[in-house]
Amino acid sequence: MAKKILIADDEPQILNTVGAYLEKDGYTVISVRNGQEALYAFRHEKPDLVILDVMMPEMDGLQAARLIRKESNVPLVFLTARVDEIDQIAGLELGADDYIAKPFSPRVVIARVRALLRRTQGDLASESSIWRIKNLELNSETHLVMLGSQRIDLTPSEFSILQTLIARPGRVFTRMELLDYLPGEAYAAYERTIDVHMKNLRIKIEEDPRNPEYIETVYGVGYRMVPDHE
Repeated sequence: MAKKILIADDEPQILNTVGAYLEKDGYTVISVRNGQEALYAFRHEKPDLVILDVMMPEMDGLQAARLIRKESNVPLVFLTARVDEIDQIAGLELGADDYIAKPFSPRVVIARVRALLRRTQGDLASESSIWRIKNLELNSETHLVMLGSQRIDLTPSEFSILQTLIARPGRVFTRMELLDYLPGEAYAAYERTIDVHMKNLRIKIEEDPRNPEYIETVYGVGYRMVPDHE
């Protein structure tokens, strides 16, 4: 069955062009022109991935993303003409997985969608599909994260970072190395991206995010997963 992509943008040309490329690539496309329509379509169509323009009438993309994130961890991609770091970090804190700056080639959107859906489906080559550290368990085949008996819902980017760390306990990863494992590439110039994702990830898996048990900060370098024996 074809994957559903919801795209919201108030520019008809972008909707038509990107929609046509996505359909040609085999996706089912739902196109809307503002955040309110995006929220309605999200709830009724259950898309596999959502693309939101940041600046839209009635309800902007950030507002729509905030509401969607309360209901789902569906992959989220922002489109925007505003590329300063403040906007980017605001989007990340809402759980965005990628960020595409206008103007862009529709082929770039297709590549990002493919990569993000592959990551979401856990299509990652590895020696193992299940990793455990203390009470934390990650299953790459089912895309499930458990903390004891509690299921932890992560965004695709948070899942990718956690999988990278838990698969190599004790190894220190720099921020730039972790960026390479994110589903999209739009943040490649912003190391602070990882810090924002890490803050959100720790809130979900750590009993006390200020004194983490699982993910340790190696100051001046990056992050590592604390091994079982430490």
